[in-house]
Amino acid sequence: MTAETFASVFEALTDTPIEAANMTARADLLLAIRERIRAWDLSQDKAATRLGLTRPRLNDLMRGKLDKFSLDALVNIASAAGLMLRIELIEAA
Repeated sequence: MTAETFASVFEALTDTPIEAANMTARADLLLAIRERIRAWDLSQDKAATRLGLTRPRLNDLMRGKLDKFSLDALVNIASAAGLMLRIELIEAA
């Protein structure tokens, strides 16, 4: 049995490089949003209101439930959190 290696955990979890790229982008956004929310030092109710989310939805975000958020949704939440998104494209290896 040979060991298979992957460039990222998302490549190991998905069937295609396209799916892995989407998951990577969503994970990066989710982590940045979560960091911003923690810096606010607000209750979840106040943070959810600030972002235009329900408290259960914010709870999913804070728990890192990546599968519950589309890339579009995370871009919108990042904007509501006062973050500006910049996309950098690089040549694939």
